[in-house]
Amino acid sequence: MSSNDARRFYPALAMMTGASMWGVIWYPMRLLEGGGLGGIWLTLTLYGAALAVTLPFTLKSLPEFARYPGWLALLMVTAGWTNIAFVEAVLEGNILRVLLLFYLSPLWATLMAWAILREHITRMGFASLAIAMGGALLMLWNPVLGAPWPQGKADWMALTAGFAFALSNTVTRRLHDVSIEAKVLSVWAGVTILALVMIGIFSLPMPQPSFSIFTGAVALGVFGILLMTLLVQYGVTHMPVHRSAVLALIELVAGAISQQILTDEVVTVREWIGGGLIVLGAYLSARASSPKDY
Repeated sequence: MSSNDARRFYPALAMMTGASMWGVIWYPMRLLEGGGLGGIWLTLTLYGAALAVTLPFTLKSLPEFARYPGWLALLMVTAGWTNIAFVEAVLEGNILRVLLLFYLSPLWATLMAWAILREHITRMGFASLAIAMGGALLMLWNPVLGAPWPQGKADWMALTAGFAFALSNTVTRRLHDVSIEAKVLSVWAGVTILALVMIGIFSLPMPQPSFSIFTGAVALGVFGILLMTLLVQYGVTHMPVHRSAVLALIELVAGAISQQILTDEVVTVREWIGGGLIVLGAYLSARASSPKDY
């Protein structure tokens, strides 16, 4: 393999592997929940473990928080809610429906890039917005209300997680002068701190999982959450945005396959059509970020 081929192959492999892991991470999470460690306590354990492992490498970035306190605080909050809401959604909702609603994030990201970063929206960008929004309205259509509306907690969590994810990515791009260590610390610390705050506010009782369940959650945080995050970040860093965004859609494929194999959850025809439109919108959004002028 030539050096040029290697530069293209390894980032793509990392991106595909990390995205596939994100598509199946719900299953061990549900097993841990069944063992007595669920909800926000599970999120705290997973991301607290990732934070602890990375601290020796990220603590040196603390002085940067004094230079960009507002933006990094916003990154902590948005990243914190992204991951807490995502975990809650996959624990309670239909997996493929959750993943598809989460993948409205390119739509939100396009709007935020226009509003915050003053980026121009191309014709293909507008098309992706319209298509993805049409798919979302179709998926969220509530026949009882006769209108599109989230149908339960999982829908709300998936939608807000996608919105927060788009905002955290926009903030990350805005902080182009901030080191990767500071951004990583913001993400892990943001999830951990927000989880602790929510536990305190809602007086959530401490679970009593077995030692094996707790150590399993710690291992999933280190060898699951941390590893797949690093794989995706490596892929995103070493390939064009439009290519990494398309490869990230493999998460949906992994989620759909794992759902069919491991659960008896059913996706309706209307949800498949709406989800297909969301995927098409996400794909067109990725193409709209290509250097080629559409």
